[in-house]
Amino acid sequence: MPSTSATSAAFVLQSHIETTLQANGGWLPFDRFMALALYAPGLGYYANDLRKFGLFPSKDVASGSDFVTAPELTPLFGQTLAKQIAQALQQTQTSEIWEFGAGSGALAKQLLGALEQMGQTVTRYTIVDLSGALRQRQQETLMMFGDKVHWANELPDTMQGVVVGNEVLDAMPVKLLARVKGSWYERGVIVTPEHEFDWQDRTTELRPPLDILGEHDYLTEIHPQAEAFMRTLAHKLCASQHGGAAFFIDYGFPEAEYFHPQRYMGTVMCHQGHLADGDPLAQVGRKDITAHVNFTGVAVAAQDEGLNALGYTSQGRFLLNCGLHVALEDADLPNQANALKLINEHEMGELFKVIGFCTGEPWDALGFSAGDRTHTL
Repeated sequence: MPSTSATSAAFVLQSHIETTLQANGGWLPFDRFMALALYAPGLGYYANDLRKFGLFPSKDVASGSDFVTAPELTPLFGQTLAKQIAQALQQTQTSEIWEFGAGSGALAKQLLGALEQMGQTVTRYTIVDLSGALRQRQQETLMMFGDKVHWANELPDTMQGVVVGNEVLDAMPVKLLARVKGSWYERGVIVTPEHEFDWQDRTTELRPPLDILGEHDYLTEIHPQAEAFMRTLAHKLCASQHGGAAFFIDYGFPEAEYFHPQRYMGTVMCHQGHLADGDPLAQVGRKDITAHVNFTGVAVAAQDEGLNALGYTSQGRFLLNCGLHVALEDADLPNQANALKLINEHEMGELFKVIGFCTGEPWDALGFSAGDRTHTL
């Protein structure tokens, strides 16, 4: 059962979205609705105090956890990724790390610990996270690293160092486009007289980046916010004296797969209590809303602002390239079992992808040394 405070926050969020709807003529495009549902200050899913991250099955579920990310599964994830981060710091001759959407702080703890053991200098680790509640949890988790860890509310004019983002692009609001009986519409949200959210389509000039073969009804997403984020990030890295590199890990596809005619129901999904559902208009503020990443769009946006691709591959291949199989030899059984979930094709190994970028001339990045799929973007 949700707590009284959670119920109260959900009611206030509902009222806030309804007020925004009325001010916008009674209709909101889905990306604005998603932004409010996830990030409305103090109310949205990532801005409220509900617990998000935790293993299943465990006591965390009873306390409200909704999903588990790779760093929560096993510290071997961050320890293995640290090898790629170390190489990137050396190649770019920088000593700063930026992490976007740091969640519980588990990945930062794993990276900093592993890099310290390698003797790799990190002078500053900056976290950019919109969630005040998560920031408090991160500060507790990372207390041991003292003033090396910082939190930023906004980005500087220029950035240098290595950027990392695990499951951050999928949480950026998306626009919904629906082809119905041959005509394209933007799908948005209204509120009914019974104070329930519902869908409503409006004609639009927006289109997916590819023509969708066939005449069947088709629902999909476009990602202007994620692509704008990549352009901003690329611009700031390229504008600095030393530049840097960036690595993003998330679930998604290249453009040709993303907009395949058979993917006619879109990719928006929700997570609550370690269960997935496809209704973002219910339990607003109490569950996560995500969409798969169009990695082609991400790559083009980054390259438009001057970054070069280091590689693109599956998470499983990336982690094996970075030596996860060696780390497994000394791991205990629970960590071995969870690490296998990260690389097995039928679990996270194939669905999740890793994409890397750098300023200046590309170099041979460890994580893409075998199985690089950049040609598929």
